[in-house]
Amino acid sequence: MDKNIRESLFEKALEAANNSYSPYSKFRVGAAILCKDGTVFTGTNVENRSFGLTICAERSALTSAISAGKAEFEAVVIATPDADYPVSPCGACRQVLSEFLDRDAEIDFGSSADALQKTTMGELFPFDALHELGQRS
Repeated sequence: MDKNIRESLFEKALEAANNSYSPYSKFRVGAAILCKDGTVFTGTNVENRSFGLTICAERSALTSAISAGKAEFEAVVIATPDADYPVSPCGACRQVLSEFLDRDAEIDFGSSADALQKTTMGELFPFDALHELGQRS
């Protein structure tokens, strides 16, 4: 992904993080997902007292895109401005993202644009059993 696109996506993710509802963890997260047609959708984490009902930023952005009729994605950038180090997507987000992103789709995450950890869906989630099952006849 081009550096300018990555930085633009990070800025959008950071803006989304500023809208976070995180009164329990005090840990803001924002995500920007780039569709293959160039459209960008953002999402933020929305916590709940029943922590299992919390919605992560990555899934928030993805469901916004799906709700708008988009289903082909090129990249995801995640901003975690309250972290001292790059925080990767949780297991639930990895599973949900793997449903829609190709193995070579870029996923970058970090607390600043200068310190983004760059990876791919395949590197982040190497043993995607659902896709393996789908390849068997």
